[in-house]
Formats: sequence, structure tokens, C-alpha cells
Amino acid sequence: MRIAIGCDHGGFPLKQTVIDVVQNAGHDFLDLGTHSTDATDYPDYSEKVARAVLDGKADRGIVICGSGVGATVAANKFKGIRAGLCHDTFSARQGVEDDDMNVLTLGARIIGPLLAIEVIQAFLKARFSNAERHLRRLNKVKGFEENFGR
Repeated sequence: MRIAIGCDHGGFPLKQTVIDVVQNAGHDFLDLGTHSTDATDYPDYSEKVARAVLDGKADRGIVICGSGVGATVAANKFKGIRAGLCHDTFSARQGVEDDDMNVLTLGARIIGPLLAIEVIQAFLKARFSNAERHLRRLNKVKGFEENFGR
């Protein structure tokens, strides 16, 4: 898989850990910035990651900001993006298996690097189940996008 990775200044301290985990798991990555702790705006990086996933330049994405909340809200504004803020391995795995989550968001000021490693590994290993009940629910979510626009 190819993973698009983006972060604002708040997420920057965790970015190299994310890159290392992705590479160590045998995946390619696309580094979409930022490249320092200079102040930036998280929506810019949520957009870059979302567009990379939607344009087929990446299979999944990871966005990091201070809390993870802003990056999640911004990423979910893009039709076809299903971003989830996960600070535990169950949610990271289940989000992919049951909800076809394609963008993981993390809060660098919330999660420590050791737990982040486990969460990212769970996200990368998980695959959507394609179970009927999960497809039915996913189609309802896609219907929201169609009916209520983004």
C-alpha cells in the first residue's frame, strides 16, 4: 500500500514515527508536509491527504495534528473520505474492518509514540470485511454524502 502522510506543526513531532512505522511495515509513503514546527493550518494537510487518497495517489492516509480532532473534521468534509480519530488499537482495526475507514487521524499531543506505533500497525494490517451488514451501513453513509452534499 501507499500511505499519504500529512501533519500540521502540532503533529510534526510524531510524523517521523509515523513514517518509520509505515516503512517498517513494508509500505510506501507520500510525505505531504509539514516539515517543521513552524505554525501551519491543519485543514491544509487534511486536504492534501484526502485528495491523495481520492485521486488514487495513495491507498490510505494518516493525518496528525495536536488533538487529532480538527484534522478529522476537515478530512471528513471530502466525499469518499472516512477519517477516524483513533488513540487505541481496537478502534483503528475496527474502523477499517467495519467502516472502511481510509484515513487515520492522530493527536500528537494526546497519544505517545509507543501507543501510536501500535495504533498505526493495527490500521495498516486491517482490511474491510465486506460483510453484508457493514456494506449496508457503509452504503447508508455514502447516501448521506450524496443527499446532503459536501
